[in-house]
Amino acid sequence: MASAYESFNLRTTPEKFYIEACDDGSVDVLAIDRVSTEMTLTVRRDVPATAETRPICGLMGTVRLVAGMYLVIITKKQKVGDLLGHAVWKALDFDVLSYKKTILHLTDNQMQDNKSFLTMINSVLHTDGFYFATDYDLTHTLQRLANTSPEFQEMSLLERVDQRFVWNGHLLREFMAQPELHKFVYPVVHGFITMKSSCINGKIFEWSIISRRSCFRAGVRYYVRGIDSEGHAANYVETEQIVQFNSAKASFVQTRGSIPFYWSQRPNLKYKPKPQINKTVNHLDGFQRHFDSQIILYGRQVILNLINQKGSEKPLELAFDKMVTSLGNGMIKYIAFDFHKECSRMRWHRLQILLDMVAEMQDDFGYFLVDADGKVLLNQEGTFRSNCMDCLDRTNVIQSLLARRSLQSQLLKMGVLHKGQQIEDQADFEKVYKNAWADNADACAKQYAGTGALKTDFTRTGKRTQWGLLMDGWNSMIRYYKNNFSDGFRQDSIDLFLGNYAVEEADWATPLRDPKDWKFLTLPIIMVVAFSMCIICLLMAGDTWTETLAYVLFWGMASVVTGGLILFNGRDFVDAPKLVQKEKLD
Repeated sequence: MASAYESFNLRTTPEKFYIEACDDGSVDVLAIDRVSTEMTLTVRRDVPATAETRPICGLMGTVRLVAGMYLVIITKKQKVGDLLGHAVWKALDFDVLSYKKTILHLTDNQMQDNKSFLTMINSVLHTDGFYFATDYDLTHTLQRLANTSPEFQEMSLLERVDQRFVWNGHLLREFMAQPELHKFVYPVVHGFITMKSSCINGKIFEWSIISRRSCFRAGVRYYVRGIDSEGHAANYVETEQIVQFNSAKASFVQTRGSIPFYWSQRPNLKYKPKPQINKTVNHLDGFQRHFDSQIILYGRQVILNLINQKGSEKPLELAFDKMVTSLGNGMIKYIAFDFHKECSRMRWHRLQILLDMVAEMQDDFGYFLVDADGKVLLNQEGTFRSNCMDCLDRTNVIQSLLARRSLQSQLLKMGVLHKGQQIEDQADFEKVYKNAWADNADACAKQYAGTGALKTDFTRTGKRTQWGLLMDGWNSMIRYYKNNFSDGFRQDSIDLFLGNYAVEEADWATPLRDPKDWKFLTLPIIMVVAFSMCIICLLMAGDTWTETLAYVLFWGMASVVTGGLILFNGRDFVDAPKLVQKEKLD
């Protein structure tokens, strides 16, 4: 495989950006013309001595905004660990540099729009969880990489990636057309990666989790649900657990994704908006596309649907069951497990019921296993596709339990565990394992819902605690605020970053200046005034108690009625996306 360069200097002149490869023996320089935007390959001696120089960690790519083109660079990175001898890095900080030396050619409105778009790009870049490697393909599982042709092995990183997991794909579109520039850039995945060196029975092994978040139908909690017409599911994440011991390696892959038909759950100021199933489309087409692709990629599918089987979630469960039955595909098995009902009143031991139900299937699927000589001993022949409403909290708990069961078998087969030993009894490793899976839950939750995950006290400790319940309450409050009052901006940021919305240079009109309805300001002001007057009347009593009561009732009723009107028109008061296409929200 043609690996990318590892270290760079950015050398800047008023006319050009020069990205200088600093690897031993390299003289290559990428020159970017700041006027024509043309990118060419040159050599070090052609860089002017007057150029300003700064070290950088890599290129994310380029993006076009109202003021013109911008170069997105990685300015700080941290090593996560080594995967099969290849360094894996986490990108920690970024910079967005304008090609143009000034933006005075823009109108005031264009300057404001350009500033908003820049803020959006930076918002995505500073969402924790961007990872890359310069000489290893992080977008593919070990099993996929093992089943490739010699021609595939010779391709550059950009040519061979799984496009589902390349979060800077839109930023790299200019580089893709010029193969000679591929060594200057690399695909960046978004999600979570942890690598731990562990010891059991005096045997040291490497243990990793890689969660790859799909960039297809990406977005935030309430604005992106279900699937699109291509069958891509919202909040789709492929999670691979990898073990390395004495040159042998094993992996176990699971997936999660939104319930794969057309439904929505738009925020409307209510704590839990009612899910709506679209009644005007043919659900089975997108549903079949989704599972056809999953079967091609992963083999047999066992769906673990963890949502409630009563209340507002019940219609989704019934529809999911009905669609699997209608599809009649023997490669798909559907299992519904009402997580909240089964585990209510702290009965978390009842999760064993689900594990027992799927144990035989998990044994049939197996996992990917390669011996120390590189010979493939086992292939994983199917995956568990888990979901709850958000595919976060309940889903992660179940995935961690299934992954532990697989790891138990892998470590036995590799000779790390002795016969009869259980992972649960290895106190030091068990702590590492639980914390890593809880960290995975937090990372995925922050990226989709805006806060850390719920129920991580169970993942970290194996039991539910009062402190955990309090933290869940706090995180739920933060989620409520973000989902209603800041997620529209977050959704716009993701759509801009991924190229779902394209900005035209010197755009005269953008959707950002969408005027608010009169109710947006009027009703909250009336409610605040009415509530304030109610309090004042209570504190400053009138001449008679009847007069005071009349004033309190009047202003109290006014505030209640206004509050009711605000809730009734809830969608007018939430922060809704402005850039996103209409079909994504329905």
